Amino acid sequence: MPHAVTLIPPPIPLPGGAVVHCVPAAEDNLIWLIALPSGEAAVVDGPDAEAALQLCAAKGLHLSAVLNTHTHGDHVGVNRDLHRRGLLSAIRVIGPSGAASAVPGLTEAVSEGDARSLGGSFPLTVWLTEGHMNGHISFITPGAVFCGDTLFAGGCGYLFDGPPKKMFESLSRLAALPDDTLVFCAHEYTLDNLRFAIWVEPDNLDLRERLAETTRVRAEGRCTVPSTIGLERATNPFLRAHSPSLQARLREELPEAPLHDALAVFTAARALKNTARHRAH
Repeated sequence: MPHAVTLIPPPIPLPGGAVVHCVPAAEDNLIWLIALPSGEAAVVDGPDAEAALQLCAAKGLHLSAVLNTHTHGDHVGVNRDLHRRGLLSAIRVIGPSGAASAVPGLTEAVSEGDARSLGGSFPLTVWLTEGHMNGHISFITPGAVFCGDTLFAGGCGYLFDGPPKKMFESLSRLAALPDDTLVFCAHEYTLDNLRFAIWVEPDNLDLRERLAETTRVRAEGRCTVPSTIGLERATNPFLRAHSPSLQARLREELPEAPLHDALAVFTAARALKNTARHRAH
């Protein structure tokens, strides 16, 4: 099956001279390849290494690091593929200490508050962003966050490990980053996420505009990621527990669900998304 993204976007510049390349993989995974001024490169997650290695060869880059946000197979598959090719032992692998035994080739186990640098010029701060999976981390750098499957464009990850409180706290913390922070999530799920969002918050004008633009972009095979924290705060239902229309929809669809505080509203919204009822509308 072809990838959801068929037109590769141009590289995205970040402060300090680094650029981020989008590398589609599998059916909807988005590998982020960080190219540094030194000629080194790092990949963030991924199901395999083929396309990233091809890009490095085409750009004259040396793949020197892998960043793993969590240990689902479509995120550490890149590690396993590099191992099969005999390349992993020479590569720096930075991953979650909370799931260290499941990160192939791990060389640096990191958790909340740890600081690292790529190529001596690209600073990273590690945040523990659990909820999707125990031990899940995000990598924060000036102007951007690489958040794996915690915060998606227009949505959030499944709560495989949960509980909802952990995911809610992780999302709330990410939402407090500056508005212009670029959100590099790991999948192209945006259109379905926004279809759910407009179903549960139909009077959100910012959301209507975003859905229309996303529909156009996806029809052309283009990528909707990265988004920004400001856009997510304005249109992502999992960051909008304060919305009266969202609360009203939840009362209509889940009349037994408690909605007494923001955590309860988030919990109900995630439960409703899991039903996929929005796809019938």
